[in-house]
Amino acid sequence: MSVSAISESGRTPPNRLVQLLIGIVCMVMIANLQYGWTFFVNPMNKQFGWTPKDIAFAFTLFVLFETWLVPVEGWFVDRFGPKAVVIFGGALAGGGWIINSYADTLTMLYLGQIVGGIGAGAVYGTCVGNALRWFPDHRGAAAGWTAAGFGMGSAATVIPIQNMIASAGYQSTFFWFGLVQGLICVALAFLLLAPRPGEVPEVVKKVLQTRRNYTPVEMVQTPIFWLMYVMFVMMAAGGLMATAQLAPIAKDFGVDQVKLNLWIWVPTALTLAASLDRILNGLTRPFFGWVSDHIGRENTMFIAFGLEAVGIWALYAFGKDPVAFAVLSGVVFFAWGEIYSLFPSTCTDTYGPQYAATNAGLLYTAKGTAALWPFFAAWLVELTGNWKGPFLAAVAMNALAAVLALFVLKPMRQRWLGSDALKMPAAARAAE
Repeated sequence: MSVSAISESGRTPPNRLVQLLIGIVCMVMIANLQYGWTFFVNPMNKQFGWTPKDIAFAFTLFVLFETWLVPVEGWFVDRFGPKAVVIFGGALAGGGWIINSYADTLTMLYLGQIVGGIGAGAVYGTCVGNALRWFPDHRGAAAGWTAAGFGMGSAATVIPIQNMIASAGYQSTFFWFGLVQGLICVALAFLLLAPRPGEVPEVVKKVLQTRRNYTPVEMVQTPIFWLMYVMFVMMAAGGLMATAQLAPIAKDFGVDQVKLNLWIWVPTALTLAASLDRILNGLTRPFFGWVSDHIGRENTMFIAFGLEAVGIWALYAFGKDPVAFAVLSGVVFFAWGEIYSLFPSTCTDTYGPQYAATNAGLLYTAKGTAALWPFFAAWLVELTGNWKGPFLAAVAMNALAAVLALFVLKPMRQRWLGSDALKMPAAARAAE
């Protein structure tokens, strides 16, 4: 059925591309909560003397609360629609940074990160879940473009945030960026809609997809879910370490203040790396999502995860050269960000779209588990005085995830989806 036709409910269908765009912009508005964080680490350390490990724990709290409550928020989305959840999330996302602007103790900083994490998770889970439901025919690409708003959304604000921190202080930067981003997200939330029957096209099955909808309780009882969960944790750990610790890593490598002459722009290696990282981390999500729509989810995972293992190793081996640091950190982010399109689309392919927000949200909690790694990595660096252990462990985890995708997850899903017809009610099988 064409999406331009009148739906079974009688509602004139909204343009699903507009819905996708609204979700992307909402994701842009919460992107700095994660990807802008690294620029505040050194200023907070300088002003209050908080250790990098203690500040890293604040980032860990943000990711934990951003991810582990997404299934609850997804439950509300699946039942009541996306609008109210994004209004709630946008308000808390902005409020978290406003709290950070007043934080003069670690306790208050942790509170701000918890509030911001809850808000960011509500927005993230809602927008990705909505995209998965609006685009059953291009699920990988739609999830990828939506996640790209989160991965690439902070690229344009790298220099403004750095400049404002330098001129007005990091507290004012937290306050004004938090206020503006939160207000825009809340305003756009009023335009979000969930699809109704007849408002989305028939599925074009270029990839393996389930014939029925599995509830969250049914999903967590399957070994495929837990395999994907473990793979998600392994892939997210290294990327989150690079996200949270990029500035400290650059400082320890001695390249953070090295200027690079790019003709009309002379950034430091850290500024160039951060800009490239955000752009490539955004582009990889729709790119690999699109690739997976054509060659399959697991084949794409094997390619991307393997590239990430090579990228992390190369960054550790050659990152003390400022140009190599900028370029190789971009490779790391390009090969990492696609997990936020590949895993949600694979989850919905496997367990159906009816509970997409809740089911994808449960899988997304793996990012929260992986968020323990940046804190552990900072502790390990403090203990050993170098980054060798964290980097090599991340390389091993990514390489293992690549192997699992192709040689374990792929055959498991083929067997599972091949037996879907046997799990359907007899009447439904006969109707086909």
